[in-house]
Amino acid sequence: MASVSAAALDRPIEQDLSPSRELPEVDDETAANALLQLVEQTGQYENLGEGVYASSLNMQSLPWLHKLIPGLEKLAAKYNMGNYVKMRGSDEKFFEPMPLYARVGMHLLFSGTLQKKLLQFDSVGELLKTVSIREGEIYNSPSSVKAIPSFIETYNLDLSDALHTEFSCYENFNDFFTRKLKPGARPIQDEEDPATVPSIADCRLMVYDTVGQATKFWVKGREFTIPNLLGCSKKEARAFEHGSLAIFRLAPQDYHRWHSPIEGTVDKIVDIAGQLYTVNPQAVCQEGFDVFTANKRSVMYMTHKASGLPVAVVAIGALLVGSIVWTKSQVGDTVKRGEELGYFAYGGSTLVVVFPRNFITYDTDLLTNSREPVETLVKVGYRIGKRASPSLPKKIRRASVQFFEDMATAFKTKERPAHSESNATLKKQEAVAEKEVAPAAASPMSGVVVQ
Repeated sequence: MASVSAAALDRPIEQDLSPSRELPEVDDETAANALLQLVEQTGQYENLGEGVYASSLNMQSLPWLHKLIPGLEKLAAKYNMGNYVKMRGSDEKFFEPMPLYARVGMHLLFSGTLQKKLLQFDSVGELLKTVSIREGEIYNSPSSVKAIPSFIETYNLDLSDALHTEFSCYENFNDFFTRKLKPGARPIQDEEDPATVPSIADCRLMVYDTVGQATKFWVKGREFTIPNLLGCSKKEARAFEHGSLAIFRLAPQDYHRWHSPIEGTVDKIVDIAGQLYTVNPQAVCQEGFDVFTANKRSVMYMTHKASGLPVAVVAIGALLVGSIVWTKSQVGDTVKRGEELGYFAYGGSTLVVVFPRNFITYDTDLLTNSREPVETLVKVGYRIGKRASPSLPKKIRRASVQFFEDMATAFKTKERPAHSESNATLKKQEAVAEKEVAPAAASPMSGVVVQ
């Protein structure tokens, strides 16, 4: 299920995921049973590309899937299911197929019955959590190592930069999935320049100067604001008011450890309970559907050494991805730029970095692609921008100081202020910020190609 050139596609990409339109024979219970069977299949068969990771590129040759999901054969014959991405340093678009489990998950999400009882589950959300936990159990079992060769073949993985290249070095599939890389495998571009801000993950990247831009071009959830993303009140998020966002989407085939965008210290980690919806772009871009602010997530607050300003790294769980693990987690830990911070166990998911207003000037090519909008394929260490001028408004610096004072108080009292601001008010303020933030950008990277 490797990427293919956009020019090589012989069918259009599916845009309307309305269950009644493209899979009218599949009701909620049929879709739920299909998802349960697909997950159980990963523990019984070695060829993942013919089950949970099947795509529109090979679905037509898999009769057992057509019986499991009525109408799937016709859908695969009519459309390709997936997304376009751009290689960094190139204007050429590539198509990345969507795994079957994500397509079935979206069928359930878009059926309009999120709170409806389904089989033995109280809601669609409970079903998605259950299958995510089950997949984790399957891939933590010693017998799951048999799935590794199939996974490598399905995604055409290059393991030359892996710390361990022999299958015998891994205890189970999750051990392989969260594999480490050889030292120096992900160098920081322009490392000699302390103002360089590197990518924190191997991913598909979108960058926006404000939340207003993000919601205009990409994130369509009604509840998407910085306070809601961080799971805090507007007062607690004051230091990030009118801040900028970098959205890093990890696909199953990616290296699943993430790294620090700055040199600084760890201040606090806050875990937020939530759903495990798919983070596929078609879900994120679905009008009115909340993914980033509804899903389970964990927020690391950091202090940038040179400026004293806060930066938040938000790790977001997703369908079949329930585990978020911080490897740098002690309050007061010092962190270098590019140093490992944590990892996701099994599946694809998303990281969002929230920078204070005017903290970073994103590279021009990334801003251009994000407004198209199309994701850009990057790796850990690729430059995504540079630190803006250190002279920030006194108001923002005062807010940063107050932010850490509030955080220390909350930590001592173990209390979290309730949300006091309406989403409409927050959206309005972001719209004002849209006019205030200049769209200046750093020069794009030249000659960078994903290997």
